[in-house]
Amino acid sequence: MSQYIERYQRRKLISSYFSVVLSIALVLFLLGVLGLLVLNTKKLADHFKEQITISVFLKDNAKPVEIDQLQKSLALADYTKSADYVSKEDAAEQYSEDIGENFTDFLGYNPLKNAIDVNLKADFVSPEQIEEIAASIAAKTYVDEVSYDKPLISLLTNNVRKISLWILVASAIFTFIAVLLINSSIRLSIYSKRFIIKTMQMVGATKVFIRKPFIWTNIKLGMFGASLALIALAIVLYYVNNNFPELDLFKDFVVLIALFVGIFGLGVVISWASTHIATQRFLNLRTDDLYY
Repeated sequence: MSQYIERYQRRKLISSYFSVVLSIALVLFLLGVLGLLVLNTKKLADHFKEQITISVFLKDNAKPVEIDQLQKSLALADYTKSADYVSKEDAAEQYSEDIGENFTDFLGYNPLKNAIDVNLKADFVSPEQIEEIAASIAAKTYVDEVSYDKPLISLLTNNVRKISLWILVASAIFTFIAVLLINSSIRLSIYSKRFIIKTMQMVGATKVFIRKPFIWTNIKLGMFGASLALIALAIVLYYVNNNFPELDLFKDFVVLIALFVGIFGLGVVISWASTHIATQRFLNLRTDDLYY
């Protein structure tokens, strides 16, 4: 009979530890994913911004030396990521592939113009800055027109601001929820041992002596749960980086290490604080209150 009770108590203890580790691992993993999202919000926004193209259409009488000089000056400009010359023949060939027929045979001539496609650096992609850049380029006598998608740029700029704000708000809320969930799991674990705590106190054990094994046990559980969360986070990070190499997630390696250390430290700190508060609560309760 005593062996059965001992096995039951051991299974119950393992189950309690497992639930604490699992809750810590899941919460810290989700918190880590959110942290990655926060750290890479600007990188994602910059990636989309740098896909915006300004097309500089040239007049037919533009001289080759003028075109070459303009392309080189644009390529060297502070705001330029890339500047590629597209001849009217190449543009016609690409357009014919897109529509599935040779439109120049139907029209009898090529209505397109030679152009330079300019992709800007992300920091310069805003309606005001692009308008200034376009105006300075259009002022050249051999430039026929400067074209870009104004509504798309305005929409992209506004959405990036909104998304960044909401991600920060969500991060603060989720961090608060994470602390509450981990704290609740540890409190439930210690609640099952409240009579042991009170018994030790009644036989003369000090509060520090009683708290110490509980704190150390839950710190180890917190470290184990945090380690599981970081392993899962590393797998997700590796998968995303392989499928979206343009994001180059491992470029800021120091920042990633800081995030991983922060997640691990958060698991330890929350475990320590929650255990200390929970044990202190039961130490301060009267014996009669332990049954409620």
